[in-house]
Amino acid sequence: MKLVKLAGVALMMLALVSPAMAQQQGGGQPDQVDQLAQMVGLDEAQQKKIRSIMDEMQGKIRALQQEAQQLQQKVQAEIKPDYDEEAIRKHAEKLGDLTGEMAALSTLMQARVDAVFTDEQREELNKRMEQMQKQMQQRRMQQQMQGQ
Repeated sequence: MKLVKLAGVALMMLALVSPAMAQQQGGGQPDQVDQLAQMVGLDEAQQKKIRSIMDEMQGKIRALQQEAQQLQQKVQAEIKPDYDEEAIRKHAEKLGDLTGEMAALSTLMQARVDAVFTDEQREELNKRMEQMQKQMQQRRMQQQMQGQ
């Protein structure tokens, strides 16, 4: 049960971090905080706090993602007959460090957002995430059945 809770919250928070999801804000659709507010009943102060946390952390994560993309391009550029193993290893190590830092920032963001919720809101979120997880499993099973 604890694993389901953590996985559900992680899935929800990863969606909050996703740049594609962040771009929806300008498209007339409710943003993630609005969706979360509707889902668990956040008050205005909670919404403001969560937006502040997300703005701060997402900015840091986006900067790291850009740096990681540049490093990935450098690693890919080394795929050639006269490759430089030292350069590949140096870039790969830095890429690993960046990936670890992004994971840490994402987890910290999740923890900081979770701290804003009341116990009742956490329970409601967990219930909703379990429902979503069951729906996803049902869809996967239906797709597998159709594929046979």
